[in-house]
Amino acid sequence: MVGITGHQNLPNESIDFIEKELTNALRHFNGAFVGISSLAVGADQLFTEIVLRLGGSLHVIIPCQGIETTFPDNQALQSFRHLLDQADFIETLPYDHPSEDAYLAAGHRVVELSDIMIAVWDGREAKGKGGTGDIVQYAGEHGRELVIIWPPGVTR
Repeated sequence: MVGITGHQNLPNESIDFIEKELTNALRHFNGAFVGISSLAVGADQLFTEIVLRLGGSLHVIIPCQGIETTFPDNQALQSFRHLLDQADFIETLPYDHPSEDAYLAAGHRVVELSDIMIAVWDGREAKGKGGTGDIVQYAGEHGRELVIIWPPGVTR
């Protein structure tokens, strides 16, 4: 099982590089794998699209009730719903509303279910509780194989 953690706001100039590297990282599984994602905007949704394109199955971790209210626009929400409809398994955590605690718990759950973690990460500390840096640290503390993807010279 392969989990994802990554930034929501990816610089436009980084998308092609990240998509190529995610594809390369997942391709060697030959469709016989499960991708684990919270379907957040950015890296999570890009990862999920690639998992499905390569024939993998999808396990989704929903951080809380009301997550659909957090998407920045209708396109992002529609992408979330489309990907959610393709999930083989959906797990919703017991949080009543969106919060940093819910996001942190979702990131931890992704790590706990994963054998390998992919991080689309610029190497900086998390800006809020449950951010990518926190999940990368948690994955390291729990001995998960970690693949970090970030284009050289690109900053957020």
